Amino acid sequence: MSRKHAAWARKIQSIAQVGLEYATGPYDRERYEALRALSAEMMAEASEVPTFQWLELFGKETGYATPKVDVRGAVFQGSEVLLCKEQSDGKWSLPGGWADVNDPPSVAVIRELREETGHDVRCTKLAAVLDRDLHYPDDQRPFHSYKLLFLCEIIGTAGELDHDIEEARFFPIDDLPDLSLPRTLPMHIELMHRHFMNPDLPTEFD
Repeated sequence: MSRKHAAWARKIQSIAQVGLEYATGPYDRERYEALRALSAEMMAEASEVPTFQWLELFGKETGYATPKVDVRGAVFQGSEVLLCKEQSDGKWSLPGGWADVNDPPSVAVIRELREETGHDVRCTKLAAVLDRDLHYPDDQRPFHSYKLLFLCEIIGTAGELDHDIEEARFFPIDDLPDLSLPRTLPMHIELMHRHFMNPDLPTEFD
């Protein structure tokens, strides 16, 4: 899906979602439902997912439309970085995932690291807050999201891995495996290693 196409469809969907949250009359609701249907048709036209599935997905989104939050944790040992192997594509990424409701960002990262690497960690720094769209211009998604990148350090021994993760281990940053690019770009690891080497760097954003 092109960047413009996705942005237009998402904007229409967000207008419909907010409108349906606050609409008080049946005619207004009909108009916002029509906008949601239009957004679903646009997404279906640019993908292999049928319109009704987009409508089901959008129908689960209620309340004021805001970006979703993806949290990732980077653990380094010298010039090596801890990565986990994704079951979905067999490639590697910085451990992390969507933040859960009621979890502070640091708690979400700690949970994800424990589940995906088996290590207990603590967060030492929020190194970057990135708008996914600005770094993935050729891979637009139906929902807008921010990526929060935390530096972490291991404080406990390894345990069992989450069922979705096949393996977790350290790799030299100059000899990385195939990355799961929808989750982690090489620039993310480079950025985090800069902050690991120089903790006084300011948090990066956008």
